[in-house]
Amino acid sequence: MKPVIFITGATSGFGAATARQFARNGWKVIATGRRRERLAELEAEFPEIVHGIEMDLTDPASIKAAVKAIPENFQPVRCLFNNGGLALGVNPVPDIDPAQWRTMVETNVMGLIHTTLELLPMLKSVGKGASIVNVGSIAGRYAYTGGNVYGATKAFVHQFTANLRTDTMGTGIRITSLEPGHAKSEFTAVRTGGDFEANEKMYADNDPLLPEDIADTVWWLANLPDHVNVNIIEMMPVCQVPQRPVLLKRDEFPSA
Repeated sequence: MKPVIFITGATSGFGAATARQFARNGWKVIATGRRRERLAELEAEFPEIVHGIEMDLTDPASIKAAVKAIPENFQPVRCLFNNGGLALGVNPVPDIDPAQWRTMVETNVMGLIHTTLELLPMLKSVGKGASIVNVGSIAGRYAYTGGNVYGATKAFVHQFTANLRTDTMGTGIRITSLEPGHAKSEFTAVRTGGDFEANEKMYADNDPLLPEDIADTVWWLANLPDHVNVNIIEMMPVCQVPQRPVLLKRDEFPSA
């Protein structure tokens, strides 16, 4: 029986690339996301291999219904790729939109929590060889202006992954926090409310990580020997290095 991966945010970027990687290499794929037309494209590309389910990460009822709707021939799930997430807004505090903050928390934090809880019984039934890969970000470790709540949600992913690994000790489930840096996706377009020109400018004069690089990494993690767990992977393209703390000059501080 073919192993099965459940992917959140499968309609673009890392999720879509990972769906194709696993489908091409002998796994069945449950692809979830809000854009039905993109799920249909994946299903058409890989008939009977990819099964698309509409799911909204900000709605616990939608997550519960999606997991309940998994067909019997796509069970049990062997790998959960918690990829769905987003960044909204580019401004520093206090020039922010609280509604955007709420959406990021509901998607990046609560969505990941509820998806994990719904699929955990199935992963436990697989036991040895089952795996969870949570997409964090270097933004959870390296602060930058405008990162505020987005970075905080990714710091949550890092720590939740570590705590979940402790709580599931003895089940055989492997759990990894995958934390990419500068990577090509629709990230900036989503963050800026649909500015795809700004999105392309982000990658015009550098060589970012590509969605396929992330897919290769998830594939490697899911196919490691059953006794091997990788706790954290921090990935950056060669053109990026960890940021140094910013040092302000005296004349850059407001006067008393």
